[in-house]
Amino acid sequence: MFKHLFTLIWNKKKQHALLILEMIVSFMVLFAVFTLIVYYYTNYRRPMGFRYDNVLAVSWFAPPGSNTNKDSTYNVFQSLRRSVTSMPEVKGMSYVSTNSPFSVNTTNNGITYNGIYQMAHYYTTDDHFPQTVEASMLEGRWFNANDALGKEQPMVINDVLKEKFFPNESAVGKTLELNGQQNRIVGVVQTLKDKGDYAPLTAGTYKRMDDSAFLSRILISYQPGADAGFESRLFRTFSNALKTSTIEIERLTEKRVAMNNTTLIPMIFLLVVGGFLIVNVALGIFGVLWYNVSRRRAEIGLRRAIGATGYGISGQIVSETMILSTFALLIGVFFAVQFPLLNLFDMPSGVYVTAILLSVLFIYLLAAICAFYPGRQAAQIYPAVALHED
Repeated sequence: MFKHLFTLIWNKKKQHALLILEMIVSFMVLFAVFTLIVYYYTNYRRPMGFRYDNVLAVSWFAPPGSNTNKDSTYNVFQSLRRSVTSMPEVKGMSYVSTNSPFSVNTTNNGITYNGIYQMAHYYTTDDHFPQTVEASMLEGRWFNANDALGKEQPMVINDVLKEKFFPNESAVGKTLELNGQQNRIVGVVQTLKDKGDYAPLTAGTYKRMDDSAFLSRILISYQPGADAGFESRLFRTFSNALKTSTIEIERLTEKRVAMNNTTLIPMIFLLVVGGFLIVNVALGIFGVLWYNVSRRRAEIGLRRAIGATGYGISGQIVSETMILSTFALLIGVFFAVQFPLLNLFDMPSGVYVTAILLSVLFIYLLAAICAFYPGRQAAQIYPAVALHED
């Protein structure tokens, strides 16, 4: 049977070449769409690694030249901390750099260990960060005031960076080179998904802020039952302490939604384009099959005249389409597997493999649906009518 189908397909190879090309293009478009969907879904399922509800991000923008006195900056920060933490609604407070959770700001630095170079996110914060956002320590501890007395700078890394440099050993006590300085690892924290639900987990380092450093953002966690006037009182506290600065208070829950929307817009656009192309490909496959059935009425009528059943004719049309789909998928899969083999776009291999399987299943389903109705129409051709028309 297959030999007969291959012979029929080979005899009409010029007509089928366009159909195969159409399926290859459709497969590659589907592969791109499914790759993004699987990639975002895989990232979405990973834990956030910190608490963002009931957490405020307070930013202030000081006039140029107003924060040059380090002693004054230290006193203002300490006074502000006492005022904020004395409020009954406040659970924790931490000074952070501007690349705080769900911020569009990003700071990267190169880390070197035993000659291996790795880019990583670079965060600056204080001793109270893990308590404020409920981050989980996996090894060692967070830095504290005693670390300021050591010769080497303390550093906390996340588990993604730990797996790259120390996959089968403890990272605590090891030293990493950053900006030409040796930094001693005191702890490993669970990776924070701070760029939204769909962002990948990336390597990161946390450095302890100097007592005289100026950080223009604070994270404040508060009790769930805080009343509506809490933010007003908090704003007045900051305005009194930072008289010449502009104060902005944002909720991390709202910043998370905004960050997710920014990530989803390109995917939605690609889905719309992919859906439009798939509809056009489906119409093209349906039209080509319909045209082939119309041109093969005499052949089909002759097969019915020598005893072929309607189910046999319908099955032949669908089988031919499935074989053509297999030819197209073999070529398409050949190009698709190059992505995980060459590690293009630095995505996990599992994402590409899953996207390939989903694309193959979708193409087979699409081809079967498009072939079903023309096959059914071919099965209803009467031998006498078809031979008379010919």
